[in-house]
Amino acid sequence: MQRLIMQRLSLSVFLATACLFLRAEQKTVCQQSTAGLSCGRGWVIHIDSADYGRSDRTTCSRGRSSNQLQNVHCAASGATDRVAWMCDGKSHCSVTASNSVFDDPCYGTYKYLQVSYSCKCKAIEQKTVCELSTADLTCGLGQVINIDSADYGRHDRTTCSQGRPSEQLQIVNCASSGATNRVAEMCNGKSHCSVRASNSVFGDPCYGTYKYLQVSYSCKCKALARMVSCEEDTVDLSCHSGKVIRIHRADYGRSDRTTCSQGRPSQQLQNMNCAASTANDHVAQM
Repeated sequence: MQRLIMQRLSLSVFLATACLFLRAEQKTVCQQSTAGLSCGRGWVIHIDSADYGRSDRTTCSRGRSSNQLQNVHCAASGATDRVAWMCDGKSHCSVTASNSVFDDPCYGTYKYLQVSYSCKCKAIEQKTVCELSTADLTCGLGQVINIDSADYGRHDRTTCSQGRPSEQLQIVNCASSGATNRVAEMCNGKSHCSVRASNSVFGDPCYGTYKYLQVSYSCKCKALARMVSCEEDTVDLSCHSGKVIRIHRADYGRSDRTTCSQGRPSQQLQNMNCAASTANDHVAQM
């Protein structure tokens, strides 16, 4: 947590922060051991780099003879692509440091695997629920829902067909107009959202047809946070575990007569063109 204490003569400070994920995690495992890569709920793995071989004589050297540690210019070609193929887009992934996975770049050398990876916002999710059921949309900590598309109606005879008479499945060009906008209004910017697949929500685009709701959405990093503190007060900025603060804008001064005005004489509120020129850089450095 970073603590900012304002002790100058101007009257207010405006801050905007965004919580971003840390650039990379790093895992190192010795030959024949397994690297477990993991991201939290709503996040997926993105491989930045992977090396299988040996680039020094100290890593994974315990109990090994010197002749197994001499070659420090040993690297399996294509290791990054191989691990990315195995792990990108997953929440959890296990990679074994072995010749069977990467081939043997230096016979007789005891090798190790080093993987650097980031956790990124999850790709598009899709939910399909039958008429009169509820679609529960959810994103992980620090993320919010962004609706990409929503469709309420019927476009084939197989989805949500179990136990339904054939006459309820015949129309396959049935779509409620404005479904995407409706779901977006209900859910965008929330971490969790429930949408009922019903005519009462979307209207009835095809009377007598048994319909279903399909929603595609992505989880995006939470919008900017804006914090305001009066002169001599303290602003506490914080992000959830695994994320860091990035300052987008900071202003110290006064730009209106209402913010931080309670109990203040009018002469202290008149100048609305007051701004410290170094506020943004100063807070960013802190």
